[in-house]
Amino acid sequence: MSGQSPEAFTLNGGAVMPRIGLGLFRVPPETVASCVATALGIGYRLFDTAASYGNEEALGRALGDSRAARSSLFITSKLWNSDHGYSNALRALQKSLDKLRLDYLDLYLIHWPLPMHDRYIETWSALERIHAEGLVRTIGVSNFEIRHLERLLAGASIVPAVNQVELHPGFPRNKLREFCMQHGIQVQAWSPLGQGRGLLDDSTVRRVARRNRRTPAQVVLRWHLTRRTAVIPKSVTPSRIRENILVDDFELSDGDIEALDGVGSGEDRLGPDPETFDVT
Repeated sequence: MSGQSPEAFTLNGGAVMPRIGLGLFRVPPETVASCVATALGIGYRLFDTAASYGNEEALGRALGDSRAARSSLFITSKLWNSDHGYSNALRALQKSLDKLRLDYLDLYLIHWPLPMHDRYIETWSALERIHAEGLVRTIGVSNFEIRHLERLLAGASIVPAVNQVELHPGFPRNKLREFCMQHGIQVQAWSPLGQGRGLLDDSTVRRVARRNRRTPAQVVLRWHLTRRTAVIPKSVTPSRIRENILVDDFELSDGDIEALDGVGSGEDRLGPDPETFDVT
């Protein structure tokens, strides 16, 4: 990792990515405009969508209506599983740009590795091309395990800037995080709050929150940032959107970090396993 400012991580290619963004997974298109307006008003600049989310067009309209300077934004989208392959990936990127009404993306990710189809190397070559053409500022992957990354790195001209994975105190991914850090790949957590399935009600999390006079969500997000993990919490509730970004005015003690490290089994995966996920 090449550097860090108080509000951003500097990626291996030099792009500066906000540490906290708004995830738009399962946000209905009709709700996107209000979420984006709220988020922009309180300081969010990173918005994370994907072809499979069905809300790229809604995000494009919301950003256009906001009149926010394009240079101030960091927009991520992802290539869906049915678009693996060199030519397919080139077409998919252009479709996303058209829907988002953008000339370029700040970050474009391969959404899932699909190892059973063995096309992510070919797909990565297409991402390297669109990066060279200036259609994306930064390229990366999502849901890649160590063995997928090792194989990709063996033949890649560009090291992925980001690996976006499920990560939270119940599933901390320590070995994967260490591998990514060693290779200059920024880890970004989807589901950083564990999808709300008990994590925010966990007695340890709530005790750490009381000790710091913060909400459970805020101390979990602070745990991520202390571990140099970027986060994209999803919410459609204005108060929670605000709560999730207000995490820079306190620090967790070593004891707090150790306590949160011990939450759950360490293997509490909530989403699909990238080794077997094969939905197209």
